[in-house]
Amino acid sequence: MSVTPPGPLGDPLFGNGRQFADDPFGFLRACADSYGDVVRLNLGPRETYMLTNPADVERVLVADAERYRKPQFDDAMDTLLGDGLLMSEGETWQRQRKLANPAFHNRRIGALAGVMADHAESHVADWADGDVVDLQLELARLTVKIIVTAMFGADVTDEEVKTVQENLEPLGARFEPDPRRYLIPDWMPTRENREFDAAIDTLESVIDDIVARRRGTERDPSVDPAGPDGTGVRGPPGDPDADLPMDLLSVLLRARDRGEQTDENLRDELVTMLLAGHDTTALALTYTFYLLSDHPEARERVEGEAKEAVSTGPLTADAVREMEYTERVLNESMRLYPPVYTLFREPKLDVKLGGYRIPEGSALMVSQWVIHRSERWYNDPEKFDPDRWTAERRSQRPRFAYFPFGGGPRHCIGKAFSLLEAKIILATVCSRFDLDYEGPDLSLRGSLTMHPNHPVPMRIRER
Repeated sequence: MSVTPPGPLGDPLFGNGRQFADDPFGFLRACADSYGDVVRLNLGPRETYMLTNPADVERVLVADAERYRKPQFDDAMDTLLGDGLLMSEGETWQRQRKLANPAFHNRRIGALAGVMADHAESHVADWADGDVVDLQLELARLTVKIIVTAMFGADVTDEEVKTVQENLEPLGARFEPDPRRYLIPDWMPTRENREFDAAIDTLESVIDDIVARRRGTERDPSVDPAGPDGTGVRGPPGDPDADLPMDLLSVLLRARDRGEQTDENLRDELVTMLLAGHDTTALALTYTFYLLSDHPEARERVEGEAKEAVSTGPLTADAVREMEYTERVLNESMRLYPPVYTLFREPKLDVKLGGYRIPEGSALMVSQWVIHRSERWYNDPEKFDPDRWTAERRSQRPRFAYFPFGGGPRHCIGKAFSLLEAKIILATVCSRFDLDYEGPDLSLRGSLTMHPNHPVPMRIRER
């Protein structure tokens, strides 16, 4: 048995960095096809090992999760997200996750369906037959509004939404694969670094303005958009916060008042929630509408479920829960185009995976993009086939052949929120419009998430 996992040769200076930067998606899949369950890659200052077997992914994310942590690749991620839920570790993560849990209680999420539907209806009210819109941009604007209302208990102005959108590009560019970046310190005043720092400052100013508007209202139950009947079980009997608003910002402001959060902690959590909470859902919906445009039979079935969901009045969580085929379409969309296309972990000690020793401090890559499109786990994996997600066919695959929201204790806290939001928006749009894609063949670029490499023009047709 080889001591070191196999992997592709790289050049002396950048290793495999140029290959990865030129085409991250093609490169990773080619490596998986060529080298098996564990692939050794040279992507920068530390050794990287890609896992391609769902059994190994489950060990890392679930069974042996305590042996791994989130790696820190450079200071830029820390500057952007700080100690928010996405990047924090240990006691800090446990404290923040416990604080955030009530805001994501299933009962509270279900009660937010009306908020989501109201925003969706308002957003599409200006769409007219024959218009062409950049759908990814439209959906991102909508999901920003929803996350701010639902989790911050505040309204966001059109100008603030525009500001968020304009500053996502320099943030995303900073995390696109580029082997030369490791040679340039984060403190060096390059144009990219200056634009990145300016974008963070601008986003934090938006967050600070929202927090300022909310200060003093964190104990007013009327500010929670889920309402008093939708907040779920919050704590043990006698909990002093039992009847208080459970939107995330209210929870964090009260923790701040108790000395359990600093202003920096609070800002880190809100920036994380704003970016992660809107981007992934907008991308999942963008790819779903793109696929439906190319598959009219599937679109017709989704439209039928959408009409049924809106036929009895305002959309509710119960109504969209009945959209079973639509849920299969969403699953298939996130299989083919997972917004989060890879995750990383770092072993806290030497571990053994796939028969190989993986050293402490190395980077482990578990890629949704690679595993979701593997012939080992899916027949004809390039084909759009929502019926892969019937109970019978789903049970034939390993559990971690599909993991768009991660898994284990660090699974995405917003999974239920995102899926409900996606179905509400699909029901709102598909009950009224057909969207036809009019752009070039879809190409992708990798950053923190997987984005289209160009606008996504969709022609709107009223039905």
